[in-house]
Amino acid sequence: MHAFTTVVKRELLAAFRQKSDVLNPLWFILIVITLFPIAVGPEPLLLAKIAPGILWVAALLSSLLSLERLFRDDYADGSLEQMLMSGSSLPLISLAKIVAHWLITGLPILLLSPLLAVLLSLEWQSFQATFYTLVLGTPVLSLIGSVGVALTVGLRKGGVLLSLLVLPLYIPVLIFATSAIEAASLSLPYAGHLAIMGAISLLALTLAPFATAAALKVSIN
Repeated sequence: MHAFTTVVKRELLAAFRQKSDVLNPLWFILIVITLFPIAVGPEPLLLAKIAPGILWVAALLSSLLSLERLFRDDYADGSLEQMLMSGSSLPLISLAKIVAHWLITGLPILLLSPLLAVLLSLEWQSFQATFYTLVLGTPVLSLIGSVGVALTVGLRKGGVLLSLLVLPLYIPVLIFATSAIEAASLSLPYAGHLAIMGAISLLALTLAPFATAAALKVSIN
């Protein structure tokens, strides 16, 4: 656990020293959410109808923007090789970096969600469902994304390949999240959608650190 907390603190300090890594995803999602009402019109009913898709696509893409730096700096300065040879649990180190990535990208989206709900004219029930889906879904974006980053960390221009690898795996989360918010907007039960998202989150949490560690070994060797 000492290695886990050390890696998390190190990642957070590095991110706040390079504030663009923290601010760029937030600026991206704010710009997208602000431009959509301008593009389609300020009609509240229309915005409330398309809000789930807009919000989740923006959150997905903003998370994808920051994924490439997950192991990039460590690979460039040789820290990643030192981690591999340190004898520490590589899955645990991978999990620590994933947690740090979520704290930098996922948590700010949760904190911004009330403002985003106002911009998209979401009702209270829809906002509740949106918040729950973000709590369950944004960790999955970091967990699955870490595997793709680990596979492409040694490539010079791995951004496009990273997108091709992880975007198809994000689709189930996107489907169930938007379905839950839409059901909430119609006053229908959506606990089943949240249960499936919770199961996906637990499965990703169980498998992703080990898959990431294996992918790092392949990429480095």
